[in-house]
Amino acid sequence: MNKRERVTAAFRGQETDHVPVCMWQHVPPEYWGDDDKFAEIQARFLEDTDVDFMKLSGDKYFGWPSPVLEHIEKADDLKRVKRLGPDDPFLRGQIERTKKVVKALGGACPAIYLVFAPLSCIRLKIGYPKMMQFIRENPEAMKQACRTVAEDLKLLVRGIVEEAGADGIFYSVQNGEQNRFTYEEYREWVTPSDLEVLNYANTISDMNAIHFCAWEEEPNRLSVWEDYKAPVVSWSRFFDIMDIQEARRHFGCTVWGGFDNRPGTFLYTASREEIEKETRNLIAQGGKSGYILGSDCSIRNEMPEERIRWVVETARQI
Repeated sequence: MNKRERVTAAFRGQETDHVPVCMWQHVPPEYWGDDDKFAEIQARFLEDTDVDFMKLSGDKYFGWPSPVLEHIEKADDLKRVKRLGPDDPFLRGQIERTKKVVKALGGACPAIYLVFAPLSCIRLKIGYPKMMQFIRENPEAMKQACRTVAEDLKLLVRGIVEEAGADGIFYSVQNGEQNRFTYEEYREWVTPSDLEVLNYANTISDMNAIHFCAWEEEPNRLSVWEDYKAPVVSWSRFFDIMDIQEARRHFGCTVWGGFDNRPGTFLYTASREEIEKETRNLIAQGGKSGYILGSDCSIRNEMPEERIRWVVETARQI
């Protein structure tokens, strides 16, 4: 199998010759202003690590650029958030840059692009304290703003896949920590806009992955995502479900993960021999059907990329 055949089979839950590997890093901020350099960095990461597919970065385009959100002080103002529209630089910039990244990859492997769910787009602009304050003070206003953002995100999804040439999206859903919302609150306030984008993306591509993001030292309430469906789930082995087989049963699809991404943990500190041994152990647990080897979330840039390549090279031997 070549990389595309291997990854396509994994997304479909079919047996692969080797377990695919994909880990990713953010692009450093000093390259965000130069799309050509940004694309070069992503292509170099592929060359240096030889991962089976690329999770493309959305760096620079975090935080929804609505003027209303710039200095918002009351929840009711969320009702004034308007659509950006198809020609807005925030959407066009991502599509045009992704075109360059896909071209730089030269068809060497599949690529999926990071898209945050609507509430996260707003939170990345106004911060957690205001997000929580406003959604509790006026949940209807926040829901309305999220619906507006969702409509623009659907334009982004279509452009990223059909125009820029990415194979699908890496859809990051957040805010599911057990101490943040009750099940009922999340399902009423957050789920509708989450699914508005996800369900649309699934009509555009069959190569989408959902990322159940966990990074605040608090496990997610996984039940809030019980009806979020995509071919692949990227889950947090070290926060939510430890066992690969359990994760596959729980999510009912191919699962992607295995290593802790946090600085100072095994992948950053272990010897090559130890990493090779753990790679073999994870593949023995996951098998060659319905499993992609990766990490809980992004790998910090200070970790040498050769460590990812050690995982890739070991996986190719099994």
